[in-house]
Amino acid sequence: MKIAILGGGHGCYAAAADLSEAGHEVRLWRRDAGALQPVIETGSILLKDADGARAVKIARATADIAQALEGAQLVVIPSPAVAQEDIARAMAPHLRDGQVVFLPPGTFGSFVMARIVRQCGNSADVAWAETGTLPYLARKHGDREVNVTIRAVRLPTGVYPTRKAGHALAVIREAYPSVHGCGDALSGALMNAGPIIHPPLIVMNAAPLQHFERWDIHNEGTQPAVRAVTDRLDLERIAVREALGYGAPHYPLADHYNNDQWMYGDAHKKLVKSGDWREHIDLHTHRYVTEDTELGLAFLASVARWARADAPIAHGLLAVVGGFQGRDLRQGPRTLEGLGLAQLDRSALQEVLQEGE
Repeated sequence: MKIAILGGGHGCYAAAADLSEAGHEVRLWRRDAGALQPVIETGSILLKDADGARAVKIARATADIAQALEGAQLVVIPSPAVAQEDIARAMAPHLRDGQVVFLPPGTFGSFVMARIVRQCGNSADVAWAETGTLPYLARKHGDREVNVTIRAVRLPTGVYPTRKAGHALAVIREAYPSVHGCGDALSGALMNAGPIIHPPLIVMNAAPLQHFERWDIHNEGTQPAVRAVTDRLDLERIAVREALGYGAPHYPLADHYNNDQWMYGDAHKKLVKSGDWREHIDLHTHRYVTEDTELGLAFLASVARWARADAPIAHGLLAVVGGFQGRDLRQGPRTLEGLGLAQLDRSALQEVLQEGE
């Protein structure tokens, strides 16, 4: 299958190498041609995992998004949600009927990006989908080198508009057999693990993060008090899903720590052992704040308000981060209020999710 990977981060390089090795024709696009040059020159990415290190040939690495998207059946965007609007504008002139765009994860980006593409004048019949996490726990170790610690074994995925779910899921499964449908795009967005894992870790490790040059929030930073807050926050997410009528499995985050039933299977110990997450985290600019809190947690809190579901942990964490960021994060662009959806009743919102705007 012809697949376009859009972005230059950890997940993008992991996806490009992994899907190429699986036999797909992969085009990797990155807007920074200079940073992409090592892959362009060698035609490959050095992939490291439990099977060792090897160079994996990539069909094409390009800074021309039109070249990447031409003829692609599947477009995978494992980039942070903060990049989605710019990417949507860049890809808008080039999308064609029948293509499937997959956001792992999405933070309701499937709806946001589809709206931007339409506003740019492209009315192509495209399916958008999003899941709860990246397909990989991965970190880049160099200009063309990526280390994959573990691959996802379960990827609950919502589709926008939902009427295209059959086609979208069939295409995505050719690349990621671990994908299974979980309903509409809102359900997919409420599977996102980042806004559950990372805000408590950021808030409750704020002092050591600012004191130490490098700190592993998943090792020393994950203590019983942090876990307790994380579990309560996740219960709020599940309560929101249930209030909206979404059924199990909800993939409770406790499974990530306690057993092998979560999206990555038995991953937490491997994550800590790898050492790849002992890093410098700036409380103002790191994606755990800009993506998972300012966008993802704000989105969850707004859906809770709309569904009249109690979510004190979500709102409390959001308030604390808003305190050191200096603004009210309840008013963010990825909230239902910011997207102009909060005034819709349930039937009207379901109609939009099913048929598209």
